[in-house]
Amino acid sequence: MDSRTFGRVTVTLPNLDEAGTYLSNVTSLETGRGIVQDFQYADADLRELDLADTRLITGRITGLRASRAQLAEMRLDSVAFESTDLGSVTWSESKLSRVVFRNCKLMGATLTGLTLDNVLFENCKLDYTTFDRVRATGPVAFSKCVLTEAVFTGCDLSEVVLDACILQLTEFGRGKYQRLDLRGNDLTALRGVAQLAKVIIDRPQQAELAEALLAELDVTYGDALDDHR
Repeated sequence: MDSRTFGRVTVTLPNLDEAGTYLSNVTSLETGRGIVQDFQYADADLRELDLADTRLITGRITGLRASRAQLAEMRLDSVAFESTDLGSVTWSESKLSRVVFRNCKLMGATLTGLTLDNVLFENCKLDYTTFDRVRATGPVAFSKCVLTEAVFTGCDLSEVVLDACILQLTEFGRGKYQRLDLRGNDLTALRGVAQLAKVIIDRPQQAELAEALLAELDVTYGDALDDHR
C-alpha cells in the first residue's frame, strides 16, 4: 500500500499502479449492478452526473468535468480523483476509504454526512464548500488546499491534519476538533476560533489565533476612542 505522512498522521492511499492491478477503461460510472470495479474513467465532460447507491472499487477518475453533480449513498474504496472538476457538487451520506483527491475542484460544494477513512485532499480548490456532519474515522489530511470561506459545521475532525492550506475566512462551527493539527497554516483570518478547543498549533501561532479572535469579537480599542474626542 502507498502512504503519505503529514505531521502525526499517515494516510494510506490507493496503490493503483501495483503489479497485477489492471484497470479497464469505462465510458460511464452508472451501472445496473451498482458496482464499478477495477476501472479507469477519463476526460468526460458532463452536463449532469447523478449517482446514488453506487459502489466504486479500485479505480481512477481523471479529467472529469461535471456542470452539475449529485452523489448520494455511495461507497468508495481505493479510488483516485485526479484533475477533476465536480464544481458545486452535492454529495451526501457516503463512505470513502483509501481515496485521494489530487488537483481537484469542489468549489461551492455541499458535503453532508460523509465518513472519511484514509482520505487525502491534495492541491484542491475547496473554496466556499460546506462540510456538514463530515466525520473522520481514520487518517485524513488536507495538503496545500484552498479553503477560502469554507464552512465546517457539526463535523468530527479529530486527529485530522491541515497542512499548508489557505484558510482565508474559513469558518469552524460546532463540532469535535480535538487534536486537529493546524500547524503550518496562517490562522489570522479564521472564523469560529472559540470552537477550536484542544487543537494542535505551533507556539508562534498563538498570536495568529489571538488576532483571529479579536477580529471576530469586533473589539474597540480605547486609544481609538481617545482619537475621536
